[in-house]
Amino acid sequence: MSASAVHSLWTTAADPIDKIDAPKIEYGQLSPMLIVIGAAVIGVLIEAFVPRKSRYHVQLFVSVVALVAAFAAVVGLAARGFGTTKAHIAAMGAIAVDGPALFLQGTILLAGLVAIFTFAERRLDPEAHGNRVDSFAPQAGSVPGSESERAATKAGFTTTEVFPLALFAIGGMLVFPAANDLLTLFIALEVFSLPLYLLCALARRKRLMSQEAAVKYFLLGAFASAFTLFGIALLYGYAGSVSYATIANVVEGNVKTIDPALADTMGNDALLLIGVAMVVMGLLFKVGAVPFHMWTPDVYQGAPTPVTGFMAAATKVAAFGALLRLLYVVLPGLRWDWRPVMWGIAIITMLGGAIVAITQTDIKRLLAYSSIAHAGFILAGVIATTPDGVSSVLFYLAAYSFVTIGAFAVVTLVRDAGGEATHLSKWAGLGRRSPLVAAVFAVFLLAFAGIPLTSGFTGKFAVFKAAADGGAGALVVIGVLSSAIAAFFYIRVIVLMFFSEPKADGPTVAVPSPLTITAIGVGVAVTLVLGVAPQYFLDLAGQAGVFVR
Repeated sequence: MSASAVHSLWTTAADPIDKIDAPKIEYGQLSPMLIVIGAAVIGVLIEAFVPRKSRYHVQLFVSVVALVAAFAAVVGLAARGFGTTKAHIAAMGAIAVDGPALFLQGTILLAGLVAIFTFAERRLDPEAHGNRVDSFAPQAGSVPGSESERAATKAGFTTTEVFPLALFAIGGMLVFPAANDLLTLFIALEVFSLPLYLLCALARRKRLMSQEAAVKYFLLGAFASAFTLFGIALLYGYAGSVSYATIANVVEGNVKTIDPALADTMGNDALLLIGVAMVVMGLLFKVGAVPFHMWTPDVYQGAPTPVTGFMAAATKVAAFGALLRLLYVVLPGLRWDWRPVMWGIAIITMLGGAIVAITQTDIKRLLAYSSIAHAGFILAGVIATTPDGVSSVLFYLAAYSFVTIGAFAVVTLVRDAGGEATHLSKWAGLGRRSPLVAAVFAVFLLAFAGIPLTSGFTGKFAVFKAAADGGAGALVVIGVLSSAIAAFFYIRVIVLMFFSEPKADGPTVAVPSPLTITAIGVGVAVTLVLGVAPQYFLDLAGQAGVFVR
């Protein structure tokens, strides 16, 4: 056979291919995410090219500017109507630009900005060899207690990589609640999870505990990601597409044409139900709902406290945003199947978090179980399946995130010779030794407990009202009971601080730099403003409560 004959076989056997269209990307509407991820990449280059002495200041500057610019971009999009009238699907169907996405992105960016201030704090620990030190290991790669770690401390090294890592995490979190197909959802999940696994391992004090926390989080997080991915594969088999709108149409039976290759599996309910269960399981793991909460107390306790605050606030916002979009956009036709399961999960999450928190003796573990109980309260709003349900969850997430970062920022201030004094017995009499710090912490605890005139009360009231209107009255009763149980251990800490005698060898309260003072001040301000005059923000959440499909 001649060469030309072979060549003709190659050329004629293939069908003529239509020309591939160039992707149409709306860069302006994706700007909040692009700014943050671009700054994270710049942060990596700073680590490579900027001299070690200057890195901390350069990284802090780049991070703050990027987060402020991204927040300004979110406000600009909302002002131009992309949250309401112009809401649509951008980036060739991958990203939704709508009210809930913009509201949650704004919340994540502000929470991330406040958290970055706590990351940059360098006045709490005593100076080591004449150098100011932060909460992170001097050299992440060195073995705890080894010669190289001591040398790194002596040389005044600091892990400035935490700034680009935090920016990558924030970038992933911005995409997560806005993802409009399952692949984008999964990629965003990985982009924000991997930096968090690393950040958890970087504590300067108690490094072994910190590394143990990171390994637990990584292994359990890998399991959760695997469940999510397997669920995505099953849903693709069910609907023949990973796009939210297509899956929703197949669920509701609105499909005109069926691909012959998928005719056997398309519309198979077993694939749908198992796939949905697996994807939702992955999201509930990120939220910290019972029974997927096992990682929460250990990781919150072991991770550096600034990272714990950031993770507790921002991850919840991103994961609940993604969960809302999945349940309200993709699965409204499956409501009768998922609501009873969510009922059960919300009930055991509220009660489990509140009851186990009573037994805790470590302040960070106590706040971890408190965050589990809060996940249950927020799930009550998710179950409402009404527009009020969405807006109440958005409001609750915004209120909760600032209280959380503020509370963990206060925890970083109370110190003894071993670093942070997190055992509750050490906090006895703190109100007499340092009335201002104790009073601020008491404000955060009252907000967690949902006492009137704090943001926690307004958030709980909105969520429970939406749940009651949505026909979940029994759930509200259990929620109120759980709140009462939870109030017990918050108020116990307040009593311990103000009505116990301080011990002679008790901890001291470190004087922070303006960065941490700003973080705590913003937390207090948001807590009081959303408690005393919440109407503007409730209206904002109400306007932002409509998903685009």
